[in-house]
Amino acid sequence: MRLRAALVLALIAALLTAPPALAEVVHPRQQWLRDATAGLFLHWGMFTAPRHLDCAAWERDVTGGGWSAGYWVDEARKLGASYIVLATFHSRLGYARPWPSAIPGSCATERDLLGELVAAGKEKGVRVLLYMTDDPQWHAEQGVETLDSVAYSAYKGQRVDLTTRAGFGMFSYDLFFEVMERYPDLAGFWIDNDNEYWEQHRLYEQIRERRPSWLLSNNNEDTPIMDTVSNEQKTGMTPPYDYPQAAWTPMPRLTEADYKLPTTGDWWYDGGDHPVDVRLSTGRFITNAGSSMKSLMAETPMVNGRFPPQQEAFNAFMSTWVPPISESLRATEGGGYMYGGLQPGFWNDGAHGVITVRRDDPDIQYVHVVTRPSTDHVRLRDNGYRVRRVSDLRTGRPLRFAQSGGHLTILGITAWDDYDTVFKVETAGRTGFLDGVTSTAPELVDGSFETFWDAGGRLPASVTLDLGRRERIAYLAVNQREWSPVYARESFGRPEDSARIKNYRVHVSDDGRHWGRPVRAAALPSARGVQIIDLGERHARYVKLEVLDTWAGPQAPRFHRQLRIDEIAVARAYPLSRGSLPLEAEHQRRSGGARVERCAACSGSAQVTGLSGGTLTYRDVTAPAAGEYRLRIDHTAAAPAPLSISVNGAAPTEVRVPGDNPDVPAATSLPVTLKAGANTIALTGAAGVDRIAIAPMPAAPGPPRTTMTVDPSGLQWVGPGRQTLNVSATLRLDDDEALDQVSLAPAAPAGWTVEGGPATAATLRLGQTLTGSWTITSPGEVSAADVPISASFRLLGRPGTVTRQLRVRPRPADRVFMREAEDSRNRIGDAGITSCAACSGGQKVRNLGGGPDAYVLFEDVTVPAAGSYTLFVDFTVNGERSYVVTVNDGTPVEVKVSGTGNNTPYTTTIPVTLRAGANTVKLHNDAAAAPDLDRISLG
Repeated sequence: MRLRAALVLALIAALLTAPPALAEVVHPRQQWLRDATAGLFLHWGMFTAPRHLDCAAWERDVTGGGWSAGYWVDEARKLGASYIVLATFHSRLGYARPWPSAIPGSCATERDLLGELVAAGKEKGVRVLLYMTDDPQWHAEQGVETLDSVAYSAYKGQRVDLTTRAGFGMFSYDLFFEVMERYPDLAGFWIDNDNEYWEQHRLYEQIRERRPSWLLSNNNEDTPIMDTVSNEQKTGMTPPYDYPQAAWTPMPRLTEADYKLPTTGDWWYDGGDHPVDVRLSTGRFITNAGSSMKSLMAETPMVNGRFPPQQEAFNAFMSTWVPPISESLRATEGGGYMYGGLQPGFWNDGAHGVITVRRDDPDIQYVHVVTRPSTDHVRLRDNGYRVRRVSDLRTGRPLRFAQSGGHLTILGITAWDDYDTVFKVETAGRTGFLDGVTSTAPELVDGSFETFWDAGGRLPASVTLDLGRRERIAYLAVNQREWSPVYARESFGRPEDSARIKNYRVHVSDDGRHWGRPVRAAALPSARGVQIIDLGERHARYVKLEVLDTWAGPQAPRFHRQLRIDEIAVARAYPLSRGSLPLEAEHQRRSGGARVERCAACSGSAQVTGLSGGTLTYRDVTAPAAGEYRLRIDHTAAAPAPLSISVNGAAPTEVRVPGDNPDVPAATSLPVTLKAGANTIALTGAAGVDRIAIAPMPAAPGPPRTTMTVDPSGLQWVGPGRQTLNVSATLRLDDDEALDQVSLAPAAPAGWTVEGGPATAATLRLGQTLTGSWTITSPGEVSAADVPISASFRLLGRPGTVTRQLRVRPRPADRVFMREAEDSRNRIGDAGITSCAACSGGQKVRNLGGGPDAYVLFEDVTVPAAGSYTLFVDFTVNGERSYVVTVNDGTPVEVKVSGTGNNTPYTTTIPVTLRAGANTVKLHNDAAAAPDLDRISLG
């Protein structure tokens, strides 16, 4: 497999010298940024606290305060940043230009601050990119006009309104060319979204012609001509530092993670010395490097350019914390993806981390343990790499390790770094994989991550792999396309979800026609990086992977049922070392019919079976203190089977463990009470046992990773009198840790009634769902009520709940119909739902219009009689935009509206003619962006 790694590097080298057709994905001008780990993002301008409303006064205070370009460059280097993005021409910082501009229109300094920064950076090897915005909407946010349309109109010899997108586009277009002419040592532009004027006048193409070595980066969208896709302030993942979980652009696309270092306050200095969460910030820094993403860290310089004390302190910390592990971050790529490497993500006993791989020698990898396990070892999938040596990178201390069953276990770890314990793993390359495999989807076995198989929206979907002859088969290594987040979320008002495999089946065959029963039928986690499907020890020529469904739900149409896979590799065997793990079953006491059997996918390549007529006894399970512990049992079974566990001779605990293959271990965890010192654990039952592991119970486990949906969702407006609602809910488990005694049901408010009992499940495992339906009735005249719909369960013996609220409100007396735009009964196409504190229900639909697929379709708009009605549309907008309203597929009507700020709801009215009963109302605009939509009602 060393040859395969060399071929991957050769592919990347070829892409780096590729012709212009591939230039925007991989191009030589990008190489300096690909070699970088991080950048420093600086938001700074007229409205930096204390805000200045006069450009000259701001410049005087900048200079008088001792502003120094060298200080910024030195602070960037402390962070390990190779570049600075300067955001002064920012819509909410006064559109300040820190250079002497010949083009009137907004604040420009007499002192050439930009030129000084570019020169200072060049001297110390730190490049500078200039931020440019497309957005004029905040031109009067501070109560003064910051854009001078009169002066710019005189300069252009024509009337130009800079507060419009077209006028601002013309103004900023001129600035691009002024900067290109004046600052040849600039590294490029960091562009905050697009302006129609730029696109119409071929701005980007002209930048390419005039400054071919400059980079172009765009915020939050993947524009083909741009070099870099920047992902802004992603949150909501578990663990919270694992920023790449929310990324949606696959390698080798150059990507940034753009986030604030101060955990509170604005993107710019607002007068406060806000704290920097060291744990969160270092975790982001490391996990981004482990995904080949660049950390663009935003700090908030004061008017004089200096950073608040807590940010300076963080920079100083980074200047000493990073150097001892710098070899694991510089000239490396993220491991587990297209560059090879061990599997990143969630490991044993609460551990989590990423892998980095040396570019010059992919046989050297680094395991970054960002969240340490609760035990003294780390166990992760080896992805076929034969490990020769493991050492602690910070100390150089060699460490014991064991390798079998597809796992590498690093043992006896006593020294943990507070933020990132790094192990240097030296390998003998990737072994055991079959060459010459062909497929019904050739893209899966062509050795290129630039081509991929697309199922075309069809599920179930299957692919067949032809090994060329009958071979031994141990497992599949599947690299799915990294083009979606790993969990459901909203990003800038657009719904996102994981497009990765959930439930699958694997069949094998000797002739490609007769497949028999599946050898695996299970669920894959929604996770980034290579995923392993163990098959046991099989012999066949053909392997068929059948994908039954994916994780993405219908609320995210871009990802729903959209399966894409980059590569699948077939392995005949696992790497094996001489080291063994503690508590492996084959080394314990056996009685009755218990016996040791070979099991290639098991730890130590063996398991103990025959426990239906025998007993496996662990006689020396050591606990440091008496108390409750988490017992994990790795077991095998051809189907779900009973297993009995007795601790220290106590009455046994019966569990039903999952299984779909007697040669592939699965895991079940349960709480057990141990005494200090040696304990005895005895196991009997119909399953085989690979090994057990003991760990402290999680100190305070939060809610498990679940997705819960309620239909109808959102705020429900109902008419007068007694009302009945039909409600359904679904709970999906997204976590590897099983839930027990699961119950799902609404709780009726006082006076309300619920028809239908709770939906229940004895156990819920990864990817499984529980669904219930109920009829909820109000007591006589309806009044405002919140109906909680809750899932209760036990996790490792501890109770837990997950709750969603169904909010019910009586509609106003002058309305015959009212519904929120975000209601689940509507169809919203490619539009998205976002929070809006001032809106009814606290949400609205945004990203409406601009094409035929972004709309809100209200179905079942019910009225008591045919006739004329007034349609009330509640919306938010900044500037002037239009809806197109179509009722019952009739003639579309344009409705023009205007407003200030995008967080203030307005109302407009339209006369409509409706039929008795159900109608449809569609708000859309195929030609241009429409306002955001809060709700509609009829009067």
